[in-house]
Formats: sequence, C-alpha cells, structure tokens
Amino acid sequence: MTGYFLTLEGIDGCGKSTHARRVADALTDAGREVVLTREPGATDLGQKLRKALLETEGPVSDVAEVLGFAADRAQHVDEVIRPALGRGEVVISDRFADSTRAYQGSGRGVDREMLERAIELATGGLSPDLTILIDVDLAVARERSAETASDRLERESDAFFECVREGFLELGRREPHRISTIDGSGSLEETAAAVLATVHERLPDLIRSA
Repeated sequence: MTGYFLTLEGIDGCGKSTHARRVADALTDAGREVVLTREPGATDLGQKLRKALLETEGPVSDVAEVLGFAADRAQHVDEVIRPALGRGEVVISDRFADSTRAYQGSGRGVDREMLERAIELATGGLSPDLTILIDVDLAVARERSAETASDRLERESDAFFECVREGFLELGRREPHRISTIDGSGSLEETAAAVLATVHERLPDLIRSA
C-alpha cells in the first residue's frame, strides 16, 4: 500500500487546521490509517523550537527564523512523516514548506535561493502529493482569529499578511499540478465539501485503495 502526503496551507485564520482535521476524519472513516500532524511543533524538539520561534519577545533575525523552522521541519520529516509514509499511511500536515516560501519569502523578503536550499536540506526532497491552499481575504482571516491567542507572527502587520497571502496565491499559480486553491470565504460546510471533493478528484486512488 502506498502512503500519501497531503498538506494544508494558508494565512492564519483561513481555517486550514479545521479542514485538516475534517479530511483526517473522512479518510479514517474510509478505512485509511491517518497521521494528522502540524508545523511547527509536531515533535518534542519541535515543541521547543515552536516556543522559541513564536513566543520570543525580543527581535529574531530573518535568517534565524528560516533556520529555526527548517530545524523543526527536518525533525518532523525524520521522526513523523517519512516513517508514516513508509508504513503506507496517509500523512496530513497543517503547514509544510510552502509556509516558509510564503511567510519568510514573500512576507520577510528572504532570498528565494537561500530558502530553497534550507527547504531541500530539511525535507531531503520530500514534497506533498497534494497541497490544498485555503484562500480568504485578510479581513475574514482577522475576524476568524480575533479571539485566539496571538503569537509573534500573528501580530505582524496587515501589509505583511497581504504579502504572505499573495505569496501563497503565486505558489498556486506556479504549481497547479500540486497545489489546489480553494476559496475559504464561504461557510464551514461549503469549504469542507470543496476540500473533500478536491481530495477525491486529485487523489482518487487514496479512497479506492482503502
């Protein structure tokens, strides 16, 4: 049995975490073994890195941020993702390398070549079979996340998040074979139906081989 690697991406407040859980539940009901995970913070080391990266009060250099998230990802791939794929399971990750491209690349303006080197080193070339990008405008995202505790990145300016959003959309335009962009501005049920329909359409063997 072949393992599958799915990722969900988007700006904070887009609903990706909710829909990652819904996809995991649907695939579990269909008979697949599913590992639901996230970045950063899916491992013991990752939890420590997450706290350092997102809760530090002082300044964090752009390069330190890139390398911190890369370290979290390297451990995540080694400890969680590759072993599960090797067992033929479905791995669903709430964020992966595209978040680095959008947040640190488009948001921070970090050199793209350097980012890709860091991503390659952390992932060993591992790429998702399918990435679902849930797109919402910034006003909707801010409203949805208004009551949640904010971390260092979530406190960034609207201008920063507009750049991040555009970065995600550009990735979707550049890699339509891997990334499916879904309008997440509708109701929870409407978006959930669109996400599941995309999984069925883009990875039909995922259900048939269950």
